[in-house]
Amino acid sequence: MKTLTTTDELAAFCTEAARHDYVTVDTEFLRERTYYSKLCLIQLAMPGTDDSGAVLVDPLAGNMSLEPLYDLFRDTSVVKVFHAARQDLEIFYVDAQVLPDPLFDTQVAAMVCGFGEQVGYETLVRKIARQSLDKTSRFTDWSRRPLTDAQKTYALADVTHLRQIYEFLAAKLEETGRARWVKEELTTLLSGDTYIVQPENAWKRVKTRTHSPKFLALVKELAAFRERHAQDRNIPRNRVYKDDALVELASNKPKSLEDLGRSRLLLREARKGDIADGILKAVKAGLSMSPDAMPQPDRSREKLQVNPALADLLRVLLKAKTESAGVAAKLIATASDLDALAAGERDIAALKGWRSEVFGEDALRLCDGRVALAAKGESVRIVPLDE
Repeated sequence: MKTLTTTDELAAFCTEAARHDYVTVDTEFLRERTYYSKLCLIQLAMPGTDDSGAVLVDPLAGNMSLEPLYDLFRDTSVVKVFHAARQDLEIFYVDAQVLPDPLFDTQVAAMVCGFGEQVGYETLVRKIARQSLDKTSRFTDWSRRPLTDAQKTYALADVTHLRQIYEFLAAKLEETGRARWVKEELTTLLSGDTYIVQPENAWKRVKTRTHSPKFLALVKELAAFRERHAQDRNIPRNRVYKDDALVELASNKPKSLEDLGRSRLLLREARKGDIADGILKAVKAGLSMSPDAMPQPDRSREKLQVNPALADLLRVLLKAKTESAGVAAKLIATASDLDALAAGERDIAALKGWRSEVFGEDALRLCDGRVALAAKGESVRIVPLDE
């Protein structure tokens, strides 16, 4: 197992990898004690059937630059293959504002090839590569050096088996004509906005039972301060204060350090110093926010007049169509999506892109009364109705 520890070694590997159609990529990182992921290891493999074209890259060794890897990411002649790429891509985008082009995510590809929703790498290794993974090093501190042989073997397997999985899925997509489906699904992963959390939008991640604009104004300011503080100091947002403490603060509206001292849920460290000052300023800003600037909860679906019979028919249609296509029903539409569709809503994901081909077009025909459903044995078929 070869470990690259210098920029020159990485550059030599990437130059060789650029001669191939694809390269498989994975990372190991830590995030328990930081806001941003700490990159600890990168695994890379060129096409092949053994470990000779696979390497480990140690970004913690000396002053290694990852620019040769980023040049490979920018090389549009080489497909960069990941599994469940989101967290990996976030690391690279935050570090260098670079995303691999073109990208292939085997989790997304497996989804549209009939392996179910969010299928794990271990499952694909077992079903496609017909191998098993040694999971003994799954939960380990990847920042500690030296790495053990067991750690290295575990890490390398994340890219060596990935080659066979990629080749199988790519062929399957070509055979079924679903490559475009994968491309559509990767749009979000290839947008830099996916990996940047704007403090002013952080409140949308906080679950609350109260949805009044005045209350949400306080949640917004408290969440924005927490996000900025966590980003600036590179600490997890929950180390500043947790969501339940944030909601408590929004409810109690503390105006002094004495008020903060009465909190049940606030961490002791947050009752003094910079965090305490930030909380009090956020509460003050939330209380003084003008009504037109206050967050407004999305109530667009609360007043929908759902046709329950049509909603039930749409559920039957969804089950039939997804079973036929070999994709998970939840990937196409949620229960609330179906209710919205039955209430006349048309701005839903199930009516767009590849989902429309699988389900949306027939769903609209059903809603418009142009088709009916009929049971035949264990299957459901669509029956066109005369105009």
